Amino acid sequence: MKLPSITHILLRVSPLDILFFTKHLSVMLKSGIPLAESITTLKDQTKNITFKEILGKIQADVENGQTLESSLAKQKSVFSSLYISLIGIGEKSGSLEVTLEYLAQQLKKSYDFNKKIQGAILYPKLILAATVIMGMFMSLFVLPKLVDLFNSLEVELPLSTKILLYIANLMKGYGTIIVAAFFGSAVLVSFLLRTSFIKPKWHKMLVSLPLIGSLNQNIEMASFCRNMGVMLKSGLTITDSLRTQFNATDNLIYKSYFGNLLKTMEKGKKLSTELSSNKYPFIPTIVPKMIGVGEDTGKLEDVFIYMGDFFEDDVDDTTRNLSNVLEPVLLLVIGVAVALVSLAIISPIYQLTGGIRR
Repeated sequence: MKLPSITHILLRVSPLDILFFTKHLSVMLKSGIPLAESITTLKDQTKNITFKEILGKIQADVENGQTLESSLAKQKSVFSSLYISLIGIGEKSGSLEVTLEYLAQQLKKSYDFNKKIQGAILYPKLILAATVIMGMFMSLFVLPKLVDLFNSLEVELPLSTKILLYIANLMKGYGTIIVAAFFGSAVLVSFLLRTSFIKPKWHKMLVSLPLIGSLNQNIEMASFCRNMGVMLKSGLTITDSLRTQFNATDNLIYKSYFGNLLKTMEKGKKLSTELSSNKYPFIPTIVPKMIGVGEDTGKLEDVFIYMGDFFEDDVDDTTRNLSNVLEPVLLLVIGVAVALVSLAIISPIYQLTGGIRR
């Protein structure tokens, strides 16, 4: 049996791969190129080995007479439920190329939205990572060498130096164990957060924390509203749209919300009425009010798309402001830490040289 290469294992299908595939497939179908031939061309052009194999399987299914929707449904690890549902609608309505074009636009919006969030938190993450790495380097290689130096000085050490000396002695004797325990704890916490017992509580905390909680709520609402607007505009019913959104949602709190909404919609209840109840504390009050307007005017899909843009703009502003606030705070914390370490090292040496002069 042929074993996959390291490159093959590490290479994953990115959102950008899906975006380009969708956009180019739309253009080729509009140009009159048959579906199977279009997929073949895109398969030959892609440089992503994993995606090339997936497109090869899709191409074979299409050539064997299967629909694009059923072919994509076999690749759910790459294509979302929302994506597959919209493709199915396009095929059934005979407007696949139009659906692909609209889907490409929404994927571009989603990609830009995620890049903005990642870009806003990149600098704080780099600062924290650099701080942790430098702290470990100092603890393992620098502080232990200061132990003998400070022990040889016949002066009364200041409190800051005593604290630093205690840490240095600790790292000198148990440094490797402490660092290993730190990484082991990180792995353990990561595992525990995925367990069925801890995961719901963790997801609830993510949307409950001050500032960060409201940011996560707006991110979930931006995704929910944008997806619902796209699905309703493409012809999906409200129940099918909620079912697709339920399957596409990762946060367990909102997943339970959408599951409850789906059950109530299947019973014929209005979406705005259900959302106005006290069962959904992590959905902003503006959402049921706007949905009610959409239901009364018959323009629910337009209202959802508007709210999706509204929450995306709110997230963009919040992440930008959060980044601007965190940057000086992190620099201040690092500066204070460096100053304390420098003071702890220099103070006894200064006392010693002062005593020699006298």
